[in-house]
Amino acid sequence: MKFNDILKKKKMEDQETSVDQNEILDDAQTTGNTIADEKDQQIADEISAEDRLKEDLAQANDKYLRLFAEFDNFRRRTSKERVELLQTAGKEVIASLLPVLDDFDRALKAMETATDVIPVKEGIALVQNKLNHILSSKGLKPMEAKGQPFDGDLHEGITSIPAGDDLKGKVVDELEKGYYLNDKVIRFAKVVVGA
Repeated sequence: MKFNDILKKKKMEDQETSVDQNEILDDAQTTGNTIADEKDQQIADEISAEDRLKEDLAQANDKYLRLFAEFDNFRRRTSKERVELLQTAGKEVIASLLPVLDDFDRALKAMETATDVIPVKEGIALVQNKLNHILSSKGLKPMEAKGQPFDGDLHEGITSIPAGDDLKGKVVDELEKGYYLNDKVIRFAKVVVGA
């Protein structure tokens, strides 16, 4: 009997061992599956993060290309507008000078048949006044140079002549008038300076 008891005991131990081994195997498989699942999840997260980065990069490139195209269009448009502005910049001034040109044409016709010089002089003076008025309304101002101290920023010294102490370093004579356009010098006065 003892042998049978030992055999039964041995069978029971083998069964318990196999049950324990099966449980260990099941636990290992579950743990292995969990680790594999975690690794798969990490790989999936890395792939999705990589895909997100690729998508972000594609969006940034698209945004950059659109912005570059908009800037290029803006640059072309402003360049075209600048050329058009330069071509038509003097249109207003020229249109306002056309009546003066008409007056000069009438004065020339009147001079052909004129026998008296005084009315012709008066007509030319009227045309000059009209021209001066139009130009001053556009911002043109003549520069007063005669008797002023010589200023290299406003005057162009042509020559110097000996002069008294009171005219030394001053403008003695003005050969060509200087002009301002809206307080900016557009032509320097050509002057003779006293030495």
